[in-house]
Amino acid sequence: MGHKSRFTRVAVGVAALALAATACGKTSGEAEKDDDAKKGDSASSAAAKGIGLAYDVGGRGDQSFNDSAYSGFEKARKEFKLGGQDLEPQDGESDADKVARLTQLAKQGYNPIVGVGFAYAPALKDVAPKYPKTTFGIIDDDTVKAGNVADLVFHEEQGSYLAGVAAAKATKKKHVGFIGGVDVPLIHKFGAGFKAGVASVDPKIEVEEQYLTEKAEDGGFSSPNLGKEAAKGQLDKGADVLYAAAGLSGQGVIEEAAAAKEWVIGVDSDQYRQKPLAKYKKYILTSVLKDVGGAVYDLTKSVVDGSPKTGETRFDLSSGRVGLSESNPAYGKMTELTAAVEKAEADIKAGKIKVPTS
Repeated sequence: MGHKSRFTRVAVGVAALALAATACGKTSGEAEKDDDAKKGDSASSAAAKGIGLAYDVGGRGDQSFNDSAYSGFEKARKEFKLGGQDLEPQDGESDADKVARLTQLAKQGYNPIVGVGFAYAPALKDVAPKYPKTTFGIIDDDTVKAGNVADLVFHEEQGSYLAGVAAAKATKKKHVGFIGGVDVPLIHKFGAGFKAGVASVDPKIEVEEQYLTEKAEDGGFSSPNLGKEAAKGQLDKGADVLYAAAGLSGQGVIEEAAAAKEWVIGVDSDQYRQKPLAKYKKYILTSVLKDVGGAVYDLTKSVVDGSPKTGETRFDLSSGRVGLSESNPAYGKMTELTAAVEKAEADIKAGKIKVPTS
């Protein structure tokens, strides 16, 4: 199990940097001071201003997707002595708002600029051509094709398959649940992988499946109360292991599962180690790790090195950017569970298991 432990150590180290950082991203003025201090440094002058980060719905503090991106932002800033600015989304915002946010960062000279989430695709298609010397990245979207854009995407279904195996081994009632934040293809990948993993252990296990909203602007990724309500419903139906891929809404799922003293599986970040979730961590069996922070860091390093990444990069189990956490000591004690997860991981890497995406 050493290969998964290595992933966990890397993820924890990056997360620790984020936790040690200040409560908000640097302002443009602070970034300019960093820029002045950096003159003469070996890093590319194109990256001297620093990193621009535009968050997805839910914003920073979700202990999940956005916080993972922030961890990479902070790691790169510290390592390369860069400035940076991270900007929050607004509730119910339009594509025009995202265009304005990306344009603001580009005009101020940040490079690279990363849109955290597929919702930035329309805005990026508008803004990127206007700033051809700036490298843009987008997480979870592969539709933006431009010479200065990096599409940073993941095989979420692979990590979710492992979560399904773990849930199937952990359930005592032969009944588990999946809660997706928004009813969109990306979140379907999480659900499909999870259900396939469960079925690989025991196809008779019942799987509850629910999506909180049809559209992101309706709060599916940003409403813990919706997550809590959905979790209560699935627990009341008899599920005793829940897996949520719902951003900030997942906090409500974790809270409700812990209140019922049932297992819950986190997502994107190692949620067992997130301080705001500490009082629930006993019940966070594991988390599906999606190293968004690593992707942000990699892109920034490529710009600093003078060879910006562009085109599609898709991270999987073999890359070490997708995995399953082992932080909860209770997880490691479940030897039958961990052996099953380890075998499934090896089979996916070897191509023996093709995980469905829908």
